[in-house]
Amino acid sequence: MSQNRVAYFYEPDVGNFHYGVGHPMKPHRLSLTHNLVFNYNLHKKMDIFRPYQATAYDMTRFHSEDYIHFLQRITPTNKAGFASSFHKFSVGDDSPIFPGLFNFCSMYTGASLQGAVMLNNKLCDIAVNWSGGLHHAKKFEASGFCYVNDIVIAILELLKYHARVLYIDIDIHHGDGVQEAFYFTDRVMTVSFHKYGNFFFPGTGDMYELGDETGKYYSLNVPLHDGIDDQTYIALFKPVIQGVMQKYQPTAIVLQCGADSLAHDRLGCFSLTIKGHGECVNFVKSFGVPLLVLGGGGYTIRNVSRCWTYETALLVNEPVDEKIPITTDYYGFFAPDYQLCPVMSGNFSNQNSKSYVDSIRQTVFDHLKFVQSAPSVQMQDTPPDIFSFELDNEDDNLDERPETGKREANNEFYNGDHDVDKTNTEKPHPSALSAAQNKPKEINSEKSKEKNTG
Repeated sequence: MSQNRVAYFYEPDVGNFHYGVGHPMKPHRLSLTHNLVFNYNLHKKMDIFRPYQATAYDMTRFHSEDYIHFLQRITPTNKAGFASSFHKFSVGDDSPIFPGLFNFCSMYTGASLQGAVMLNNKLCDIAVNWSGGLHHAKKFEASGFCYVNDIVIAILELLKYHARVLYIDIDIHHGDGVQEAFYFTDRVMTVSFHKYGNFFFPGTGDMYELGDETGKYYSLNVPLHDGIDDQTYIALFKPVIQGVMQKYQPTAIVLQCGADSLAHDRLGCFSLTIKGHGECVNFVKSFGVPLLVLGGGGYTIRNVSRCWTYETALLVNEPVDEKIPITTDYYGFFAPDYQLCPVMSGNFSNQNSKSYVDSIRQTVFDHLKFVQSAPSVQMQDTPPDIFSFELDNEDDNLDERPETGKREANNEFYNGDHDVDKTNTEKPHPSALSAAQNKPKEINSEKSKEKNTG
């Protein structure tokens, strides 16, 4: 099998944003991930890009103009003047207003959009944007820590060149925003594996949410119970995805790799290991279809960075040492085992009985029978790319190690056993934001050296 051409997108400043004290969503996890990727020398197997930054125009390809205009204008200092719009646009505790909010959205959305454009133009086989995957954002409002739905915007770009796009979501939370966006079309099939029931956020994702009109049966949901382990999860995931691939025959895939489905996640209740999670990524990659790989949820940040680094290694077919490189700037985060894929025994017993799993699998297969094999679209002119760019013709010196440096926001904290990211047996609803004991760390502002194609 030929080596995949992998494009990896990283904006050095994206990890410096901060949702606020006690909020479980921490963009700082992206700095940890990037630093691990480089310390494992995985950058030598990929093309590294400092990504395009999405404009308001790009965002309004899906979102309403008044919502995006609101995100452009709102700041922590002027938010009192917009109080009447908070409910309308669903901002507040879960999706707070923090400094640089619109820039943050622009960075993660632009990277997903550029990945889609590069796939469309056959400039890579796999595009990776760990800052993306914010699957809850809706057309008119924020939801579940997500403001701009970069996934929907990237899929809309892919649809310019691809008749059928498959969206797969392995976040513990249902990919409701993406499902809702494409609920009435057969050009995008959404497949989500997620926790469902007991008022778990977002409360959608029943197996009988199937799509409607032209999109009937093109939304597939695999609702799961607490504590699902690697063996049970993979026994569902592989046959379902195999069946979807055979019937739907997508020409591009978008894979959302939310790491909150791992054991010990602060907001999760599954028992997947990093290698089990990675097995799903590797299986999707094995089909050889153009692939956009995105991040998503994940709230125990040391495990998020381990997971996405391990999956980056899988995507570039590079074996990596189990021991975390001692040169990693955040080495202390990975105590006491300092392992990339540590033993992760879940805090929850597996509530997914064999009979339940069998019934879910059979129901999904029954729904697949109604899917038209490889639905076609009418021929039409291909719309122009959202932007154009050319890769440098000069060979990059991949042996020259880029500087990554320790990066974190001025208000990001890590305080050993007192940090909010330590393993916690309590698994609150996403709206339950825990308080934190805070101790500032020294800041180092060195930037990575990546290609700038924006």
